[in-house]
Amino acid sequence: MAKNEKVRLSPEIQQADENTFLALKAIAGYSPANPAYSLATVTARYDAMRAAAEVELRAQNALDAARDAAIAAQWEHHNLILGVKDQVIAQFGPDSDEVASLGLKKKSERKTPARSSKASK
Repeated sequence: MAKNEKVRLSPEIQQADENTFLALKAIAGYSPANPAYSLATVTARYDAMRAAAEVELRAQNALDAARDAAIAAQWEHHNLILGVKDQVIAQFGPDSDEVASLGLKKKSERKTPARSSKASK
């Protein structure tokens, strides 16, 4: 049997298993000594595997949609906050305490750019 049943099977192994299952269905008179390997049991487990894959796909699609909605909401909120900052600057001025309370620098706290002189060689 498998060594680690917590990891996914590779697509090649999955395809080989499905090909074996389809070939088994075509064998007339298949009657194993161990009933655990009967065609009915194998077919039931195959159907359960396909149903689980469908549930996983639906859950993945729901997760993707929820992630997209969360990202869109984050960006909408971020853009609103940027607009709020602009409105506070427009209403109270770029050197006000209200601007500082939003975490922005006041205009008077900014360094004035200094000229850089070219060094002679």
